[in-house]
Amino acid sequence: MTDADDSPHHDGLGRLFDNLPTAASNLPERSAREEPAPGSRRALRAARESTEAPSTQSDAAADKPTSASEPAAAPVPAGAPVPAAAPAFAPVQAAPAAAEPAVVGETADGRSAEGDQLDDLFAPERHHSAPTRKRGRGCLIGLIIVLVLLGGIAAGGAWVYNTYQTKIDDLMGWGEPKDYEAGQATGEALVTIRKGDTGSPVSTALFNAGVTKTKSVFYDYLVAEGSAATFYPGVYKLQKKMTAAAALKALEEPSNRMENTVRISEGGTVASSLPQIVDGVGIPLADLQAAIKDPTVYGVQAKTLEGWLFPAVYTFDPGATAKDVIARMVARTQESLAKVGVPADDAQRVLAIASIVQREGHTADFAKVSRVIENRLDPANDETHGLLQMDSTAQYGYGLTHEGPVSSWPWETVKNDQNPWNTYQHAGLPASPISNPSHAAIEAAYNPVDGPWFYFVTVNLDTGKTVFSATYAEQQAAEAEYRKWCKDNPDGGCY
Repeated sequence: MTDADDSPHHDGLGRLFDNLPTAASNLPERSAREEPAPGSRRALRAARESTEAPSTQSDAAADKPTSASEPAAAPVPAGAPVPAAAPAFAPVQAAPAAAEPAVVGETADGRSAEGDQLDDLFAPERHHSAPTRKRGRGCLIGLIIVLVLLGGIAAGGAWVYNTYQTKIDDLMGWGEPKDYEAGQATGEALVTIRKGDTGSPVSTALFNAGVTKTKSVFYDYLVAEGSAATFYPGVYKLQKKMTAAAALKALEEPSNRMENTVRISEGGTVASSLPQIVDGVGIPLADLQAAIKDPTVYGVQAKTLEGWLFPAVYTFDPGATAKDVIARMVARTQESLAKVGVPADDAQRVLAIASIVQREGHTADFAKVSRVIENRLDPANDETHGLLQMDSTAQYGYGLTHEGPVSSWPWETVKNDQNPWNTYQHAGLPASPISNPSHAAIEAAYNPVDGPWFYFVTVNLDTGKTVFSATYAEQQAAEAEYRKWCKDNPDGGCY
């Protein structure tokens, strides 16, 4: 027998390694785990293990191979002393648990071997089924409600904006600027201010002459600045595309007022033109009224000189008489008729049409308006039965052409009045021209463009957008557009 100290396993280095502690397992002992639930797979497996434990453990002990890294335990001879107990920190060799066969596939109960191992780990949760929360349908309903609410808000917002777009844009500053920018002024514009004109009519006159961008911007500027400007009658030489502030400064400059100058307005009448002559030249009104009594003095074969005072700017020498002034204006109309090629015996008819064109349309639409008049006068058509039904003729015959805003007129009374100028009541042309037509209107009256139109309506009084229609159904749709614009612009001058 070899002495224990002479064994190679008990030299100094060996003793050092023999006494090193091994890492203790952090896993709980199986015995510390809770008891398996009765009837569970764990309970069945535990029962099976307890039945097979003796033979399995002996087989496992017999079959357990010796690890190459561990020294084989030396046999203890009979009568040899029993070794002392190992220190408390010495490594403890735990007896191996009975190993189950590593079976790939299903176990006897139909479950996979892997599944059994996972069952062991998560057994408490496996046997307590939690109810599934049905969230899908609730989320969908909630989403639908949110979308409906958002859609309603969006639709309501769109309706409000479409209905009050102009006012909202003005309030928020999103709309087109009403005033020109400084530095855009160009060209020449003549503005006539009549005796007694205040801020509002002067603002309109500036817009009509192309000086300001919108009809009300000059008046709005006066109000905002608290200006108490005084306007003197006469013709003023300004520029186009001026700011409201620049226009006011120009009107207050005496050198911009043209002396002995008269501007006869396009679309004006004899009644509105005579006061302009008084303001520009200083001839008494009574002298002018006497000068127009006999049209034949000026070579005009008509009862009045309505339509014969050509719209233009005139400058007269000091000492000019009333007849000098009227004769020059009539001669200018005759010159325009001759330039277009109108025969003398057709002059009154052409001027009557041109006067309506001037009052009803914008320059770009003159030829179309002239065609509408010709189509409606054609006895072959069954659409209008020869009735022109022009608002301007009814207004002229009722005496409201230059009196107050259109919205204040008793419109139904005006249309039903039986005066000879009312083309709602009488077929054909009115009794005489109703305004002073420009050269462009005279040319359009004598040379209408081809087209099938019987109707037209201006649907935007600010821009002058006009819709021409061949049927009454189309005209009704255009009138609806006009009414909508009037609703959105209550101060736009609608009636």
